[in-house]
Amino acid sequence: MPDFPAHASPAFPPISSPRPKHGDRTVSELNLDRNGKHDDHSHPPLISPAFTPPHTPFHDDKRQHTLPVEELERRPSNHLPELPIVHCEVRARIPTTTGQEMFLHLYHNNVDAKEHLAIVFGPHIRSKSLDAPRPGETERDRMIRGAYVGTLYPGRTSSRRVQEIQKEAGARPSAGYLSGLNGPTQHQPAPSESDDGSEFDSIYPPSLGPPLVRIHSECYTGETVWSARCDCGEQLDEAARLMSLPAPTPVSTPGSEASDEHQLQHQIQANGKLPSCGGVIIYLRQEGRGIGLGEKLKAYNLQDLGHDTMEANLLLRHPGDARSYGLATAMLLDLGLGNPNPTPENPGLGIRLLTNNPEKVRAVEGRNREVRVVERVAMIPLAWQTGGKEGVQGKELDKYLGTKIEKFKHMFAPG
Repeated sequence: MPDFPAHASPAFPPISSPRPKHGDRTVSELNLDRNGKHDDHSHPPLISPAFTPPHTPFHDDKRQHTLPVEELERRPSNHLPELPIVHCEVRARIPTTTGQEMFLHLYHNNVDAKEHLAIVFGPHIRSKSLDAPRPGETERDRMIRGAYVGTLYPGRTSSRRVQEIQKEAGARPSAGYLSGLNGPTQHQPAPSESDDGSEFDSIYPPSLGPPLVRIHSECYTGETVWSARCDCGEQLDEAARLMSLPAPTPVSTPGSEASDEHQLQHQIQANGKLPSCGGVIIYLRQEGRGIGLGEKLKAYNLQDLGHDTMEANLLLRHPGDARSYGLATAMLLDLGLGNPNPTPENPGLGIRLLTNNPEKVRAVEGRNREVRVVERVAMIPLAWQTGGKEGVQGKELDKYLGTKIEKFKHMFAPG
């Protein structure tokens, strides 16, 4: 047997051993020397892009530092034939350490059993499925699951249904009116008809421009245990910071200066800060680019053996990136940030997407562009912005970011 290095993986070239039948396999059992051929008795190829390494990384005792980039062809975004069905079960107000407030929305869906989240900043974005009445529920039930407008306080007895507001107004309530109801104030202004009388969909004020949106995949290591292998925690913090920035003062129209000033002062008194322009972080439970925490930790060990983050996933027989974004599209539609039936005349409210990943832009928009990305906002690492004075730093992060640029084709410049 050849004298392989002690850290070689696989430890020996499999010749005729059968492929394992169980999902818990070691790298040495993967039988990589198959030249891309699969018979009827083998598992279907799972890696993405559709490429099986022709040799082990240590074939002929020659170390290969990277898999051939030219063979890792990019695939078009694979949109689902139909968007998943999502349902917001509950939301709650979360005061943050920055002094701003956000509403945490918990979603269920018909695709998986996970609880995905929408972190909503600002008073202008509401969930349609949350606000919809449910059979047999009381006003207290609605308030407990977060389907209320305004602010909860001891002794409150009414949730003030959005549907009732529409009925009382005789038309779609104005954006300013509904924003006031959803904001920190307990005093509810009188409804007024909208200019177009169109169906109630989004209450996000056009004067603020397209809202910021971040589609963020769960990263326990980067967000909770201070890992410097990635910048996921830093990106989550930066997205929250940007969405918590004060909203610009709206341009007043003749006769509206007094009411605008009064409403602004009341909001400042209510929570001590200017209201934020807001936005949404869609938090998807797809750890490790979709492979799960256990497999992700195995991939970390492969990275310590010299492989990059994409190679590690491929060697574990996983896609380089196994994530999907149909749930994110469906959740944004539920939050009123898209149009389920877009037309050239009514394409829906556009969003500004915080991402460096061009594949994510195409995937989030959906097959029929139900969500319209009007701008890609780059997320530049803080260490790059500050010349190394702030932000996550380390040799592992440098290699990780390099792989993102070289193999995942991420772009760290404004789009």
